[in-house]
Parts: sequence; structure tokens; C-alpha cells
Amino acid sequence: MDRLLYQTILKGDHVTFLKLIQENETLIKQTVVGSSNTVLHLAARFGHLELVLEILKVCPDMVVAENSDLETPLHEACREGKVEVMKVLMAADEGVIGKVNCRGESVLFVACERGKLQVVKHLIEFQWLLMHELDAFMCSIHVAAAGGHTEIVKEILKVRPEFARKYNSEGYSALHLACSRGQLDTTRELLWSDPDLLYLRDHNGWTPLHWASMKGRVGIIGEIISINLESVEMVTNHGETVLHLAVKYNQFDGLRHLMETLNITKLVNVQDNDGNTVLHVATAGKLNTMVTYLLKRGVDVNAINQKGYTALDVVESDGSNSTALQIIPALMEAGAKTCEQLPPTSRDIKEVVHRNLIKHSPHTRTIDSPTQHHRYRKQSHRRSKQIELQNEGLRNARNTITIVAVLIATVTFSAGINPPGGFSQETGKAKLGSKKPFKVFLLCNILALFLSLGIVNVLVSVIPFRRKSMMNLLVATHKIMWVSTMFMASAFIAATWTILPQGQGSRWLMIESMLVGVGCTLVVLLGLGILLGKQWSRKKEWRRRKEKKMKDGTPNSSVNSRIGEMRFVKNSHESSSNSDVDSSDHGYQVY
Repeated sequence: MDRLLYQTILKGDHVTFLKLIQENETLIKQTVVGSSNTVLHLAARFGHLELVLEILKVCPDMVVAENSDLETPLHEACREGKVEVMKVLMAADEGVIGKVNCRGESVLFVACERGKLQVVKHLIEFQWLLMHELDAFMCSIHVAAAGGHTEIVKEILKVRPEFARKYNSEGYSALHLACSRGQLDTTRELLWSDPDLLYLRDHNGWTPLHWASMKGRVGIIGEIISINLESVEMVTNHGETVLHLAVKYNQFDGLRHLMETLNITKLVNVQDNDGNTVLHVATAGKLNTMVTYLLKRGVDVNAINQKGYTALDVVESDGSNSTALQIIPALMEAGAKTCEQLPPTSRDIKEVVHRNLIKHSPHTRTIDSPTQHHRYRKQSHRRSKQIELQNEGLRNARNTITIVAVLIATVTFSAGINPPGGFSQETGKAKLGSKKPFKVFLLCNILALFLSLGIVNVLVSVIPFRRKSMMNLLVATHKIMWVSTMFMASAFIAATWTILPQGQGSRWLMIESMLVGVGCTLVVLLGLGILLGKQWSRKKEWRRRKEKKMKDGTPNSSVNSRIGEMRFVKNSHESSSNSDVDSSDHGYQVY
């Protein structure tokens, strides 16, 4: 579009516009590059009524012109709330009212989306516009409710009250959208028109209250429950209550409001389809604040889900996590137990547990005795302490490797710029650079330098948060550090060989030095290899005992089958971690 023409339309100067058109009639047909907006699109957008009238006089067919989004000038006027321009365009050609853009949005839809109340009031007089939305996937009432345009929602409900129950393409009603977006006034208006809207469900079986809980909309939660308290007891297709969703999406204020202000604590122990209570959900998400609060509200700390997990089992499945280490003592203080420590709830379970106790324990005792429970709490605390000490040891090992790598780099760098035999004052070259031992020294020194620098760069760039990742990193860097130290030792022997005078005695001295160096290295490697072999042997034996214990103790009942399944998954997942903790009883760990 011509620049002067564009600026004239922006200003709404219809006099200058007419002069330009008289000089060049083809200018009126020009469009904006990219959007394909005509001069009438722009004039309608900015609400220049007189300019719109002049354009329609010159080119009345332009009222139905479409841009790249298939929008007419009426779309622009309705979107921006230009009522007078809208009336002029509709009077020019009433058929333009039914035009939709490339997204299927009508002029009524775009006005509702922007909250242009006066435009909407005028458009809904054409009731056939709303009739077209009966089969549409997205209605004007949906975007109005989502945007919190309460007055527009009210106007639409006056004409089409059944639209309150209409779902959009994603399976949400207007009330779902209003609750999700936190539109309190719109929610009140919709509930006032039809309180039974609370029972509408989306494709996940979620009610509007579920969405409010998931988003932490405290005001809307209070409004809904004040109208219908029974809506709190509705669950999703997965069996989740409003409390499950508040915990799952970490909405602490919503949870506290539900449990304290509205006093619905009876739901705190309800289980979903997987048997999880809100405490299971909180521990699985490592939500320390949630867990602490739920424990104070009298939640059942020993509820078992479908897999046979208690809340303590869930959090112990990732015992190396720092947050988990904070949750475990809180659960144990509240009396939480693992499924293995719970008293049997049926005759079959009691017989299986009793058999396992006789087989695996040197002393016959009841599983729920105070002495055993106290001993278990001490063992769990000791295990948590061991895990923390192991993690601290791994962090110290990481720091040690970094320091050693820096020292190797410092020594090799110094040796590189100060080679054995020194430099020639005349040429600046190494005096002994032509000798073969010097070349061996130089190669080994360079390798030791850059390997150690590589270790430093990796350790300062990678920050692992899990024990397994830390172990993999330490094993790799540790092996590289060993190679670097060997190259440094080789460089030292080669440098010594270079500066020794030639002779029969010197040759034997060189051989003796190499034997001493290689011998010391082999002794250290042999000792560490023996320790590593013993540690691997202990791990293998530990795993074998665990697997045998599980096979011998597999229960036959359906409930205990789930418990056995849980034990297998948990033990197989944490075998490496637990065996490393067992190794800590010997005061060291080799890797």
C-alpha cells in the first residue's frame, strides 16, 4: 500500500483521501502487504466513520472484501468496538454479518472475545447469528466466560440460556472455563442462571469445582460450595477428589481453604482408583509443606494403595532425594510404617506374614509390637543417616578429584614451560629437544595436562542431582584422573632419563627408577582392585539374598500379591543404592 495513503487512513483524513483517489483511482484497490487489509479494513479498525462512508461511496463492494485471514471490515469494527462503523457496514450489506474468518469466528465471536458489550447487544438482535453457533465447536459464550466478560455472558443467556450447557471443541463448558481462569463474577452469573451446571463434566470427568481446585481459585471454591456442598464429593474419572487435585498441582492455599474454612476433612482419606490418598500424592511429588500440613490434619499415614505402597514406601522409593530425607522423619514421627511393618488385616495375610517372620527372623515376635516398631524407626533413621553420609562422601570425592586435577594441570604446565635441561640462550629452544627421552616427556606431559583440564571442565560444568548420576560422573572422571597421573609419572621418568649423563651406571639407575615407579603403581592398583572385587562380591551376595527372600516370601492372596509386586519393583529399582549403603558399614566405598 502507498505510504501516503496509509498515513492518510490512519489519521482519518477523508479530504486528503479523496484527493489521492481522484489523482489515482487504482490506489483504493491497494492492500497492506502481509495482511491483505484494504483501506476499508483500516478505516473500520480505527473507527473513522466519515472515511468509511466515503470509501463505500467510491467502492461499495469493498464491504465484503476479505483479508488474508478471510476477515471482512465488519470483523475489524466489531473487534475494536466501533459501533457506528459497524452499523454503517451492516446497512451497506446485511449479508456480511454471517461471514466467518479462517478460524470459523463470526463477528459476534470476535466482539465477545474482546468484551465489546455494546457491539454484542446490537448483534444478538440477529438471532440467526446464535443459531449458527448451535453446531459450532466454539461459541461466543465460551470466549466471553473465559475472558470474564460477565455482562456479555448475561446478554447471551437471555437469548440462548441453553448455551450454558454447551461444550466447546475441547470438552469444556462456559463454567469450566470461568472457574479455570478465576473469573468469579462470571461464575456467579452462570450459577445463578442454572445451579445444576456444577454437575457438568469435561472429557476427564472433571467438574468446574475440580478445575477451581486444580488452579487454586480459592474465591471460586468458596462460591461453589456455598451453593452446593454436595459437589465436593464428586470425583473425576480417575476417582480423584478436589483434595487430590489441589495436592497434585501443588495448590496449598486451595487445600488449606478446603480443609479448614469449609471443614471437609472427611475427604482427606478418600482413595482414588489406584488406591492413593492425598498423602500418597503429596509424598510422590516430594511436597514437604503439603505432607507436614496433612499430617497435622489427621490423615491416615498407613493407608495402602493398589500396589501395596504406604506413604512411607512411596517416599523411600527415592530415598536419596534431599526433600525425601526431610519427609521421612516427619512421617515416622506421625507413626507411618512401610507395608511390611503394618499389622495384617485378614487371616490369609496374617498367616503369610507369620510364615515370613519365622523364616527370616531369628526371633519370633509380633509384627506390630512396640519393641519392633521402635527398632524399625531406629533402623530407618540410621538408613537415612547412612544415605546422607554417603551423598556427602560423594560430594567430597568430587571436590577431591577437582583439586587433584588442578594440581596435575599446574605441575604439568610448569614442567612444560620449564623443560628438563633448560633453554638455549641463543635460540630460545630446548637444549635437549632432539633426544628421544625428551620427546617422550613432552608427549606424556601434554596428555597429562589436557586430560586433567578436561576433568576440571567436566566437574565444574556438570552438576548432578541424583546419586546414580553423581556415581557415573565420579567413576568416569576418576578413571581419567588415573590415566592422567600415569602420564605425569611417565613424563617425570622420561625427564629424569633425559637429564641423566650417558654411561653404564646411569642406565642401571634409570632401570631401577622405572622398576620402583612401576612397582609402586602396580601395588596400589592391586590393592584397590582387591577392595573393589570384595565390594562387588558383597553387592552380588546382597542382591542374591534379596531375590531369594522375595521368592520365598511371595504371598498367594491378591492383596499380598500387590505387596510382593511392590517389594520387587522397589528392591530392583534401589538395589544399587541399598548395596552401596551396606558397603558404608565397612567405612569406605570403592569406585
